[in-house]
Amino acid sequence: MRVGIGYDIHPFDPNRPLVIGGVRIEGTWGLRGHSDADVLFHAVGDACLGAACLGDLGEHFPDSDPQWRGAPSSVLLGHILGLVRGKGLAPSYVDATIVAERPRIAPHRQAMRERLAALMGLPLDLVSVKASSNNGIGAIGRVEGIAALAVVSLVPAGGAAPGAGA
Repeated sequence: MRVGIGYDIHPFDPNRPLVIGGVRIEGTWGLRGHSDADVLFHAVGDACLGAACLGDLGEHFPDSDPQWRGAPSSVLLGHILGLVRGKGLAPSYVDATIVAERPRIAPHRQAMRERLAALMGLPLDLVSVKASSNNGIGAIGRVEGIAALAVVSLVPAGGAAPGAGA
């Protein structure tokens, strides 16, 4: 088994929609970034790349490449999963945390888990999405943006995921 850790952070942008975990959240500012700035999918993608020893998001999706401008992060994550599978590996578990003072993540968490599970090809009970705040400390605490952290485990492709079918 291989394990990777991912992290991403983006500042708010009042002129963009907010998309986290592939879910559009209305009534709040979006995030600034080259793609759609989905911090959850970026953190998960970076964790996958790390577990597979394939570098990081910046290497695969540089902000100098117009191909990725405004791209849905689900496309980026799909590309990453193709690279991971090309190395004979497959995701077996995801645990992610979104760090934000606002918006409230709880009403959207289940939809994020479902979207992430579908993209990763995992049963829902092997995908965890949690939320936390910075309790008013630092840039996140000052409501300047949103961050996400993720841990992903990979196993040899074709191997049963832990807990699958249980």
